[in-house]
Amino acid sequence: MKDFINKFYRNHSLIYKGLLFICTTVLIVYLFPKSGKFKYNFEKGKPWQSENLYAPFNFAIKKTDEEIAAEKKLLRDNSILYFNLDSAIESKVKNQFESQFKNYFFDSISEFDLDKLFKTGNKIIKELYQFGILNEDYNFSDNKVIVLLDDRVEKEKGVFSNLIKQNEVVLHIEKVLSNQNLSNYKNGFVSLFFDLVEPNLVFDKSTTDKVLQEEFDKIAYARGSVEKGTLIISKGEVIEGDKYQKLKSLQSEYESQVWNKSNYNWILFAYTLLVALALLMLLLFLRKYRPDVFENNTKVTFIFFNIFLMVFITTLVVNYNSKYIYVVPICILPLVFKAFFDARLGLFAHVITVLLLGFIVPNSYEYMFLQIIAGIVTILTVSELYKRANLFISVGQITLIYIVAYFAFFVIHEGTVETIKWETFIWFILCGLATLFVQPLIYAYEKLFGLVSDVSLLELSDTNSKLLKELSNKSPGTFHHSLNVANLAEASANEIGANAMLIRVGALYHDIGKMKNPTYFTENQSTGINPHDELSAKESAKIITDHVINGIEIARKNNLPDRVIDFIRTHHGTSVVYYFYKKEKEVQKEIDKLDFSYPGPKPFSKETAILMMCDSVEAASKSLKEPTSTKIDAFVENIINKQIEDGQFLNANITFKEIQSIKKVLKHKLANIYHLRIEYPE
Repeated sequence: MKDFINKFYRNHSLIYKGLLFICTTVLIVYLFPKSGKFKYNFEKGKPWQSENLYAPFNFAIKKTDEEIAAEKKLLRDNSILYFNLDSAIESKVKNQFESQFKNYFFDSISEFDLDKLFKTGNKIIKELYQFGILNEDYNFSDNKVIVLLDDRVEKEKGVFSNLIKQNEVVLHIEKVLSNQNLSNYKNGFVSLFFDLVEPNLVFDKSTTDKVLQEEFDKIAYARGSVEKGTLIISKGEVIEGDKYQKLKSLQSEYESQVWNKSNYNWILFAYTLLVALALLMLLLFLRKYRPDVFENNTKVTFIFFNIFLMVFITTLVVNYNSKYIYVVPICILPLVFKAFFDARLGLFAHVITVLLLGFIVPNSYEYMFLQIIAGIVTILTVSELYKRANLFISVGQITLIYIVAYFAFFVIHEGTVETIKWETFIWFILCGLATLFVQPLIYAYEKLFGLVSDVSLLELSDTNSKLLKELSNKSPGTFHHSLNVANLAEASANEIGANAMLIRVGALYHDIGKMKNPTYFTENQSTGINPHDELSAKESAKIITDHVINGIEIARKNNLPDRVIDFIRTHHGTSVVYYFYKKEKEVQKEIDKLDFSYPGPKPFSKETAILMMCDSVEAASKSLKEPTSTKIDAFVENIINKQIEDGQFLNANITFKEIQSIKKVLKHKLANIYHLRIEYPE
């Protein structure tokens, strides 16, 4: 049991990666469509590249979206409008007219004229309510067929122009009076009917929509069928017209089949194999080319999480409406990976993600081509992400690439630009705007996963930050030394292609441990008094070496990232405090060298190795008397060669060629610092 626990503990990192790999695979497969996939890729207007295709089973030829839309438009144009009729209102108006008629006309009118006016009033009421008066103005075509419903029973049928709008009542009264030669009584009739007339028709939208939907439901979505074994298309034939529609119908039939349990399990198994293969390639890439990332479980989790997140968001968008697929800012992925790792890893992970998305999206070839090209442009154009202008320019270039590539694909498919969907370009612009969200996303990831990007490094390099201000106040000499080391290290990093921003920040903070006992370090001794004179060599060495431990404590207390703390831990490696070691050896012969050595570890990256060289050279350069080019060259060579002999760079991935380049930079920089002139022969 104990052996099993020990074995488990030794391999816990690999076990974690295995579980992460399995979980990510399962989650991605769960998001995939659980249906068959048509094995042929085809594009409208292009030749059929595969062998002759025969119908594998009977299937219906589906109508195009345009055909179905045209049928629906025709039904909508010829649909019937339903209005609810309140028949009691006509009787009510008649009764009120009879009771109030005499109040509106003078008694001097003759009996004959009075009777004629009365009959005319009834005629007006009858004509107004023959079909009815609308309760509000409706914007329907005059020749639309209408049906009047009285208590849900069809009572009258006609056209919309038969119905009277409220603003037409007065015109109708005037028309009747004119026909009867009674225009002199217009004012009386208008006043009377203004008080009496009420609308009795209300548009019944629910019934109208219900009847229209019933007509829509009767639409046949297929036009004809293809029998099993029928030749659909021959090799080399151009895919267009009816042949294209047959292929689309066959593809749709494949992808919409209801699979039995056996087929369903096989499809799941096949998807799992493909997803696992893609993610395995990513793990193998990390193990071979990015071992430092592979060994860090947090970083591997971060990479897998981002890939799954993109698949998840894309799936949501496709399920909602696939026309919005290009709004999803896939190019955020290589941007994020480049910010935290490097361009090569970012592009590789981006390609793997796009390959996985090919199972989900429609027009997968077109989608994958656009996204891979956009990802390459992202990697090539985005440099120094912490500079806002760079990000805006890159996003503009990415959006332009999307638009150009989509335009080219559309012309290839359709053979014309007349029917191009210009709104798709809006989705690409929205995608570009969404890509700008990468800045706050990087900040959130830094807090969640404890990673460090160039944006954070830029903030840490500000010499007005709280910790560096404290260093300049407590240890001004150390602060000045750190600035010089930062400049030397940054120039060296640029020379060999290392991370200049990271090494600059590491150099600025590498000696913060000296704040605890600043006067014990020569660069801070301004009074000429050396506190080491009161201590033994062993005690002095302990104070000197402890500045590494103190620096780590201060860094952790101030929440400096681990990548920066690595510079504090390694900037002296396991070297010996030689001055006090020699001093102690003069007193006693047998001494433990470890008492005078720094705790380590040795530098384990190019950046930490560069800092170690620059720190030693800059500190020792203060002891140069009457420096010349020859002295400086020999001085730099001696210090760095001694570090190589001590094996300080064995764990760092730095080459002899790169070390030689760094020596060259340091010699040149020191010569500039000391303002050396050409040496003339004596």
